[in-house]
Amino acid sequence: MPTTSSASARPATAAPAPLAPAPARTALWVLGWLSAAAWALSFPLFSSLGPHRLWGCCAAAGYLVAAGATALGRPRSALAAAFTGAVALPLLYLVLTGQGQSEVGVIERSGRLLLTTGRLYVDRPAGVEEYTPYLPGMALLGVPRALFDGAFGPGGVWAARLLGDARLWCAAVLFGGMWAGRRLLGAAPSPLLPVLVASPVVALPLAVSGVDLPLAGLCCLALAAAVSGRPTVAGVALAVACALKWTALPAVVVAVAVLGAARGARAGVRCSLVAALGTAALVLPGALLQPAELWRQVFAFPTGRAAVATPASSPLPGHLLTELGPWGWYLTVGLLLVAGAGVALSLWVRPPRSVAAAADRLALGLGLAFLLAPAGRFGYLALPVLLVVWARSATAPPTATAARVVARSRG
Repeated sequence: MPTTSSASARPATAAPAPLAPAPARTALWVLGWLSAAAWALSFPLFSSLGPHRLWGCCAAAGYLVAAGATALGRPRSALAAAFTGAVALPLLYLVLTGQGQSEVGVIERSGRLLLTTGRLYVDRPAGVEEYTPYLPGMALLGVPRALFDGAFGPGGVWAARLLGDARLWCAAVLFGGMWAGRRLLGAAPSPLLPVLVASPVVALPLAVSGVDLPLAGLCCLALAAAVSGRPTVAGVALAVACALKWTALPAVVVAVAVLGAARGARAGVRCSLVAALGTAALVLPGALLQPAELWRQVFAFPTGRAAVATPASSPLPGHLLTELGPWGWYLTVGLLLVAGAGVALSLWVRPPRSVAAAADRLALGLGLAFLLAPAGRFGYLALPVLLVVWARSATAPPTATAARVVARSRG
């Protein structure tokens, strides 16, 4: 009797064809690295900020080497080159030389004020550099610099900068949140995550500022906790995020919608209560000490209603409308409210149930907010992009999802 080999006995669907031929995939990767290099080169050509120009030169070189390595069939070498040029070298140089965007110094000043006076904001700020447009929780990321300054003696300035720089602590919160979120979802290792870190979306803010990175990491953790049915963990992550910047508030709405749809109203209420009480515990002490300054610097200044104009003035739709006159500001705020109501309605009608759908909805809300805000920067749009890409990298494989379902049914 003729026998059938195990290879021929396999179903035809056992080994699906790749989505695209290998040469096509290689060409796409090369094009991606070249696009990143072109974006990085725009900074030394057009930016007037020293840290941005430095990052652009280093990152462009790294991305060009990555494109060449990819064309030669060396993807790991390409990723190493991109990470070295876009993250490691510029970040280390800027940290050790004490250079960066003004936000770094603002966070570190808040940490020093917190330790020495118990306050967070400069009273009656006279210039842009004296404003602190962050909620009290952000000062905690500046505390390490205050602690390490002077701890190593006169010759230890470099050590204090390396260990206390606020960018490194912002990055620690980002990576911790992304890692913890993946653990909650049971996600397998993904090559997309290191590419995300080496891309301009993360590499640029990590090297020059870092102020939005902790918010992104905490949002990743909150969405993962909501999707995996952990309302308390989601509430704690959201509380910390809301204590950093008030732009984290849309994440609360999305997480509650996810929990309400998948776990019931009780889980959503628990998440919102933990988030509200935790935020109050972190924000109220500073707010009670300096209520006028918190309002002036955290809310009025970023929205263009303070005595000093905010430097965030990229030509986005909201900013362009405000330049048309006083009525433009009110029109911008009205459009913001309409956009927020539209996203909230979509959450009510069709709440997201997966981490990718939740991240997409949050990215949509944040993207509209950044575009329509009276004052903003193009760099703010990196946060929605980061959320969308991270969610794709953290999606659990079907086998892991099935294993969890079976385990729960047996338990």
